[in-house]
Amino acid sequence: MNQTLSEQILSHAAGREVRAGELVVVRPDVVMSHDSLSPSIIQILREEMGIHNVKDPGQLVIVFDHVAPASTVGTANAQNRVRAFAREQGIRLFDVGRGICHQVLVEEGIAAPGKIVLGSDSHSTSYGSVGAFGAGMGSTDIALTWGTGRNWLRVPETVRVQVRGRFGAFIDAKDLALKVCRELRISGANYMAVEYHGLDWLALPGRQTLASMAVEVGAKVGILPPFGEAMKHYEVPDWLSVDPGASYTRSLEIDLDELEPQVAIPHAVDNVADLAQVAGTPVSVVFLGTCTNGRYTDLRQTADLLRGRRVDPRVRFVVTPASSVEMSRAAADGTLETLLAAGAILSTPGCGPCMGRHMGTLGDEDVCLSTANRNFKGRMGAPTSQIYLASPAVAAATALTGVITDPRSL
Repeated sequence: MNQTLSEQILSHAAGREVRAGELVVVRPDVVMSHDSLSPSIIQILREEMGIHNVKDPGQLVIVFDHVAPASTVGTANAQNRVRAFAREQGIRLFDVGRGICHQVLVEEGIAAPGKIVLGSDSHSTSYGSVGAFGAGMGSTDIALTWGTGRNWLRVPETVRVQVRGRFGAFIDAKDLALKVCRELRISGANYMAVEYHGLDWLALPGRQTLASMAVEVGAKVGILPPFGEAMKHYEVPDWLSVDPGASYTRSLEIDLDELEPQVAIPHAVDNVADLAQVAGTPVSVVFLGTCTNGRYTDLRQTADLLRGRRVDPRVRFVVTPASSVEMSRAAADGTLETLLAAGAILSTPGCGPCMGRHMGTLGDEDVCLSTANRNFKGRMGAPTSQIYLASPAVAAATALTGVITDPRSL
């Protein structure tokens, strides 16, 4: 068939062979929405579309993660309306504290190889970590899918990222993701799929980091072939495979043996440099978390670097686990205890301060080293604040010293 992974998944859903550039109408396997946009989706469905009941409650999932727990009376009231709607319609709802939507859907096995998962969040590309076609949509499109059970998609062209080698010490998937942003630029894969190859050995957390950040180069989808040790517990459809004859719009090769720690510099995700170019920059906040880097492996690596040491007194170090499951793992083996002993501030599993609405909003002139996925002006609070993006290891080293620091120097 000579098809990319995205073409294979959409062909299966459409019931016919499709190619990049075609429009298809499909029934998504899963439609996810979160607390911030669900109120507007309900309003669009009922007041603008005149539809009072969702087509298929079993298709839908709602997760409270963006401002969870609620930070204002207005937010609390809006969340209560969503809770009532979910009960009325029989929709699965994961409430405050369960974690970030993308992490939860993977943990619960709701996102799986070959499935189409649409979400009201741009980082729904994250579901490509398990070989799903994961894509974000706006509130109107999600409301349409709630009401009809179906939606249309344009079959995306695909950028192939061929990876060779292995990560060096204190270098990981976040550095690779930032390197891809550096090479492709912020619009280098607009409405395309970014398909990673050569990473069958990579653990699931690293796959989630890569798929999540695909949208930062404009991609509609970020996807990894669902093969290797990390995927041994998943059932992969026999029609889904890596086709050596597939056609790609562009191919990018990256050698991990030569990869240095990467840092995105304010105020653009593709404004990326080797860490050495910004080493020594003072920071006031370090943030460890989000759908990109809030998992147990990130917390554990950070704790290992901080053990027996204290965070620099000039730094506020905020740690937000990606989910209750990841937090429980970190609590069970003493990881959380180590982080707290070092001076970390622990917050509720969820998105945390990523988009600047609570749990550590940045003030004027604050400088933050974050493991999140975006560093746009005002993203985490004050427009005059600055955000640098880097890996958990760089975050840990920076929290210890108060300046952007290469963890290999510790």
